[in-house]
Amino acid sequence: MPAVTASETLMLREAREAPAAVARALAENAGPCRALAARLRAAPPPFAVTCARGSSDNAATFAKYLFELRLGLVTASMGPSVRSIYAASPGMRGALLLAISQSGRSPDLLQLASAARTQGALTVALVNDASSPLAGACETLLPLHAGPEHSVAATKSFIAALATLLLLFAHWRGDGELQRALERLPADLEAAAHADWSAALPLLAGARNLYVVGRGPGLAIAQEAALKLKEAAGLHAEALSAAELRHGPLALAGPDFPVLMLIPPDEAEAGLLDLAQDLRRRRVPVALAGQRPPSGVTALPLPPMNAYAAPLALIQSFYPLADAVARARNRDPDRPPHLSKVTETL
Repeated sequence: MPAVTASETLMLREAREAPAAVARALAENAGPCRALAARLRAAPPPFAVTCARGSSDNAATFAKYLFELRLGLVTASMGPSVRSIYAASPGMRGALLLAISQSGRSPDLLQLASAARTQGALTVALVNDASSPLAGACETLLPLHAGPEHSVAATKSFIAALATLLLLFAHWRGDGELQRALERLPADLEAAAHADWSAALPLLAGARNLYVVGRGPGLAIAQEAALKLKEAAGLHAEALSAAELRHGPLALAGPDFPVLMLIPPDEAEAGLLDLAQDLRRRRVPVALAGQRPPSGVTALPLPPMNAYAAPLALIQSFYPLADAVARARNRDPDRPPHLSKVTETL
């Protein structure tokens, strides 16, 4: 990626602040996450519900896979309009509700979190603005500690949300190896922020349509990458799991419809690498970020690291690429059309 210049965008500058934000979030939330995890082990919730929009909803996807894969806890994303528009009250007694938001000011999220708490759910807010209405509406607060974020495209607050979810998960599961990986995470993210993904710039900057593919916890990163390419770079990008790609959407991929693959080193890695080879046989251009890129793809580096932490490194490396794609397409990532920093949905 280009070196820092006086004309760098807010998006790029704030993305590079993510390692420091993560260090703060991990340090400040260690005690609260330990206490919350002990409470959850003592009284396991029957299920979990996530409540979020935009990038925060992508973080919720990350939580869903962590909880379902390793804790055996069914986790569903509830549409806030179920409460705010349709006035429905699904039963949530005893459930864990995670409300994730950068601003904490969307009325629909606030209504759903308040209703869940009234019904007897354990409500937890992960918000960057600790003074926001959503923070006050939930029983437990885990601030993201990302600091002011001025770019419309959220970057450091998203990564801080993932790190905070990982911290809660590590304590809940009693995973010492992951806790040690979290100690190294700020340094790993600093290295990832300076990884060179520029090889993918010509492929993405010249595309009209793009698939971004992941699986499991990596799907959350694919969703976030696709969102950033849409809002910052004006590129029509669709996030898909590898399985869903094979169920129809594969028909669209071809020489003029490339695929970006983001592959953490977990159980899904082998299948994703097989898919990459299949795409290449179909003459589909593929840019692939992972530790074992096959021949014939545009390889993007991912250093060896813990499988749960790798998605954070992937998105940290991606953000400078998204910024470069936007500028190559003559877009200002800090001023995307029709968007503002705080979106108050109903």
